[in-house]
Amino acid sequence: MYNRRKIESMKERYPKGTRICLDNMENDPHPIPPGTKGTVEFIDDMGTVFCKFDNGRSLGMIPGEDSFHKIQEEVQTEEICEELAEEPEIEISM
Repeated sequence: MYNRRKIESMKERYPKGTRICLDNMENDPHPIPPGTKGTVEFIDDMGTVFCKFDNGRSLGMIPGEDSFHKIQEEVQTEEICEELAEEPEIEISM
């Protein structure tokens, strides 16, 4: 498994609330489909990344066995769109 330093690094990189996208899950008898997005709930002391997926499933992913990536940019884009939608329109006349 991972050493403490590696696990602490993972906890910093994937804190609670981090959005991820599952790339591949080969060794699970009931895998979550690739491309499914979810939110990190926590990382345990063994380095397992526990996530609540948008399809309603919750699962612990094992780095090295399962592959996933962070999609922080998507969250930022959604927040920007929400902020723009709340701003009043400004009409410019020439």
